[in-house]
Amino acid sequence: MPTFTVDQIAARVNGQVLGAGSLPISGVDQINEAGPEQVTFVRDARRAAAWPTSKAGAVLANADLDVQPTPGRAVIKVADADLALALTLEMFAPAPVLPDPGIPGVHPRAFVDPSAVLGKDVRVGAGAFIGPGSRLGDGCVVHANVVIQAQCVVGPNCTLDPGVVIYDRCELGSHVHLHGNVVVGGDGFGYRPSPDGRSLVKIPHIGIVRIGNHVEIGSGTCIDRAKFSATVIGDGTKIDNLCQIAHNCRVGRCCVIAGNTGLAGSVTLGDGVMIGGCAILRDHITVGAGAKIAGASVVGQDVPAGETWGGYHAQEIGAALREHVAVRKLPGLLKELRRNKKP
Repeated sequence: MPTFTVDQIAARVNGQVLGAGSLPISGVDQINEAGPEQVTFVRDARRAAAWPTSKAGAVLANADLDVQPTPGRAVIKVADADLALALTLEMFAPAPVLPDPGIPGVHPRAFVDPSAVLGKDVRVGAGAFIGPGSRLGDGCVVHANVVIQAQCVVGPNCTLDPGVVIYDRCELGSHVHLHGNVVVGGDGFGYRPSPDGRSLVKIPHIGIVRIGNHVEIGSGTCIDRAKFSATVIGDGTKIDNLCQIAHNCRVGRCCVIAGNTGLAGSVTLGDGVMIGGCAILRDHITVGAGAKIAGASVVGQDVPAGETWGGYHAQEIGAALREHVAVRKLPGLLKELRRNKKP
């Protein structure tokens, strides 16, 4: 990793240095693991209490916390330690390993259909397949064993990690990052009993998936194509690993969806919705803009904009917590009732 001084890191994060500004820093780690040449971070009083015994050479600390330097060490006061940490990690991040490093073009063991169109400086790794009529914008990176089927559109500066599959006619905007084994555009899960009741009839899904700009989707997530029209992921949205986005869902701008979450068919998320891990949302509901869904919730009805819901079945979080507390009190109440019960 490269080495920076505390002063250089402070300049990058717009922080104020207290203590040894010339101290060299060669890495980042958590407060109980960092060594003398590493920087750590503190965003709350609990972690601040661990700073005096930490071996870290420097710390990024929220400005409202009482965190002071000790001899030979430094404190970088910042407005938001989490955001400052993100900028610091960018400084130390190794450069991405590209297919055929330094040589834009197509690996000899990849297949690109003659009718496909590749923009400038596109890189295509070994074993990749780009189908008929598909178009890739300038600067795209297609890693090994990616499959892009027919008539897809991939915008400029997208990164498709190994094993990504994009089915026919799907569309990606610019600067989209799909992590390993993401599947975009598989059929939605649609079946109906046959007239004789002896089998299931598959419902065709003839729509597409349309993903906006600056979207990042974690490993193993599946986004199903629409029955008709499009399954839509809005600009700036971030989806974690192993999520299921079913047919005809419409996800707004800058939503955050944590791992193992499942959206059933035709769910609509407004802009800025945040969903905790392992949540389940039933089909055809709408979650309003800015709403938050707690992890492991089961949501069976519309959620108003700006509200926080949680629980099983999910409701406004205050009501859910009161209900949870009441349930925990039931054993004691039952004992009290038995004790006071007259013969």
